[in-house]
Amino acid sequence: MNKHNARLRARFPGRKRRTKPDFLLIDVSNSFTKLVFASRSRIERPSKIATPSLNARKIASILRRRDARIVVVSSVVPKKNREIKHAARGRKIIWLTAKTRLNVRIDYPNPRSIGADRLANAVAVTQFYGSPAIVIDFGTAVTFDIVAPGNAYIGGVIAPGLDAMTNFLYHHTALLPRISLREPRSAIGKSTNQAMLAGAIFGYRGLVREILQRIIAEKSWSGQVRIVATGGYAKLIARKLPEVDIVHENLTLEGLRLVGRMNTEL
Repeated sequence: MNKHNARLRARFPGRKRRTKPDFLLIDVSNSFTKLVFASRSRIERPSKIATPSLNARKIASILRRRDARIVVVSSVVPKKNREIKHAARGRKIIWLTAKTRLNVRIDYPNPRSIGADRLANAVAVTQFYGSPAIVIDFGTAVTFDIVAPGNAYIGGVIAPGLDAMTNFLYHHTALLPRISLREPRSAIGKSTNQAMLAGAIFGYRGLVREILQRIIAEKSWSGQVRIVATGGYAKLIARKLPEVDIVHENLTLEGLRLVGRMNTEL
């Protein structure tokens, strides 16, 4: 062994060559796109790209690193689908839709109108936590997706996302600033920023709590339903909501991995 290789071994003991992944998972939302390599049993560390800048060149560059066999896609931005097709270059693509093989049945008047990310969340929450379950996804919009007993996706709620609400104030008022979202010090703001933070965080928790209470009361699920939070602001908002049982940051990507596994035989 030469000195260079010896130094490498000393710096990276036990280093192993990474195996070829089964899937590249792509979750295209309105603001950001998450991409991650995955095997049939686990996902790796996700990366994130602003969706407006997502293009075939960037996706192809990611695929060249590891050369996944299959691409699994959840997309709510149809104009980006062409970029994914171009980058895949003949690889199999699984587009998550209501017609894809899933572990939930869909009890919904117009299944084609359900966002693919919402189906991914339903798949993952059913697999990991059972039903009945409610997934709260804190993204560009905040969505509540409901899986009834018997693993039936029955619909949900869509409300403006936290960024959308605070940015609206910034863009449509003369004096209110753009704020960085964090836990407020108190409910009574001693500055404009503090007052906006209190309104945003405490107000948003109130929105989430009210929607949850109404869903649970309507379905008579008190004490039975698992409530799981995911998405960018899940930790910030859900950590002081006792109604939320679990924060699972990569729930949507886990749902895509499960969809890939259900729809392939490798």
